[in-house]
Amino acid sequence: MSEGIKDHSGLSEAAAQSRASVLRSRAESYIALSRHDAAIADLTEAIALAPDNARAWRLRGESHRVTERYEAALEDFGEALRLEPDSAYALGSRGQTYAAMGRLDEAMDDFEHALTLSPDSLWILEAKADVLVDLDRLDEALAEHSKIISLNEELPYSWVARGDLYQRMELYPEAIADYGKALEADPDYVRALSRRGEALRMLDRYEEALADLNRALELDPGNDRALGSRGAVLSELGDNEAALKDLDAAIELDPEYVWAFRVRGEILQELDRHEEAISDFTRALHLDFGD
Repeated sequence: MSEGIKDHSGLSEAAAQSRASVLRSRAESYIALSRHDAAIADLTEAIALAPDNARAWRLRGESHRVTERYEAALEDFGEALRLEPDSAYALGSRGQTYAAMGRLDEAMDDFEHALTLSPDSLWILEAKADVLVDLDRLDEALAEHSKIISLNEELPYSWVARGDLYQRMELYPEAIADYGKALEADPDYVRALSRRGEALRMLDRYEEALADLNRALELDPGNDRALGSRGAVLSELGDNEAALKDLDAAIELDPEYVWAFRVRGEILQELDRHEEAISDFTRALHLDFGD
């Protein structure tokens, strides 16, 4: 018996069902608070008391997934689906588990099945779009993001997600428009400001990019991506010392920020600081390719 779980095998059937119900409910609150080990303990006892409750298996599977115990999650979702084959939630969560394990075809199968049961589930559509991106099926992913937006145009995150995909596809004007929609809904959305700043930089609209990145960093001074992007913009505007300061800060926050090493190396090279440039390029090569 797991440590911390008491033996309640002497309970009547009614008492066992009642206790299991309370344990499942408490586990949901633990999950809401990200206290997943506590949730797993409660759900393990609940399952021992009432093994035919699909919700308990599904909830425990979700806690296992979030804590990256993927094999245990798959077992739990499998049992949940044996008990309740048409659970879109369990299918979607198992799909997310497969995706995290790199089993993308199996993830897609689960998402497709889940969406036949719950076609307007935004989180399953988002998860499916992410896997389509991983499969390099970008046009299909774009269609999924557009469907998500058509279902609810008021969610800033959805506009940013499609904007990020447009940016990946090098469709920068479209990305800028989507980030703008997100900022109409939430003017202080740091990711939208940072990503729009990056898209503006790619179009050589440096002053506009700088304004967005400055605002993003006012709201979130420790945003390493915004610092890296602002460093690149400042370099383009001719202020290499300020650029290096931002890139130094970005790398301090994320010592594996490959792009920042590359940009800093290029600036150092431009300043004839070649030993330092070589060091940055060497670090970038090591992080990217293991050299």
